[in-house]
Amino acid sequence: MILKDKTVIITGGSEGVGAAAARLFADAGANLMLVARTRKNLEAVAEELRDRTRVEIFPMDVTDADACVDVFKKTAFEFGQIDVLVNNAGYHARGNVEDVDAAELGKIVDVNFRAPIILSRIAIPYLKENGSGVIINVGSMAGRTPVPGSTTYAATKAGLRSFSLALAEELQASGIKVGLVSPGPIDTQFILADIDQTADITLSQPMSTAEEVAQTIVDLCGNSMREVAMPRLTGILTTVNYLFPWVGRQMRPLLEKKGRRVKQNYKAEQKRRESE
Repeated sequence: MILKDKTVIITGGSEGVGAAAARLFADAGANLMLVARTRKNLEAVAEELRDRTRVEIFPMDVTDADACVDVFKKTAFEFGQIDVLVNNAGYHARGNVEDVDAAELGKIVDVNFRAPIILSRIAIPYLKENGSGVIINVGSMAGRTPVPGSTTYAATKAGLRSFSLALAEELQASGIKVGLVSPGPIDTQFILADIDQTADITLSQPMSTAEEVAQTIVDLCGNSMREVAMPRLTGILTTVNYLFPWVGRQMRPLLEKKGRRVKQNYKAEQKRRESE
């Protein structure tokens, strides 16, 4: 897909991967509707990009079904059409299931799974009206392999993966492409702000930058791939773990040991930066 003059809606567009994706889409000449809860953060990203392209913001909670409808109406009114939806907003409350408040568990499900389904459903008629379009869902390696301490989060990402692959089949003849990015740990505050509660095995894998994940999102808009697991080696490991669970169980202690070492190094580096 040539992105110049296309219109892109990005949820979770005020920071991290969403903001990085907004910058890349802007560089490609796309119009942007940025969605997140906090107006101030959205405005900061929008102001940065307005000298490159047209940008509008829509502060909202993606779990609000009425707001989900409204953001599409607003985008169509402002730009005349909608070409790409990036479901990037995410939420996590780390800890064992029995230790996490029930309301928090529900929020994980609503933000990570229910909202992308609803937003995708709303998007489809707009994309069909154009005769083509793209839906990109941001999943996680946690959706490809069990991650204790992130059980509900992993379940939502596994559900999102299944939804994405099935929806791609449903829409294959419509000209609408559905893609899924499944990254491992990302070097953003989503993990680093809560690193003590992050599962050791998560940190055993190489971290991607927000910019690397964002580039994958943009690339998926223009190629025929349905899923990109990144880093590639981590994707291979999760596939092996799925096909041969006993291999994963044997590898887990070694990976957790490596993750603990990485966690200690990150914390030491964080303290060093704070002391400067």
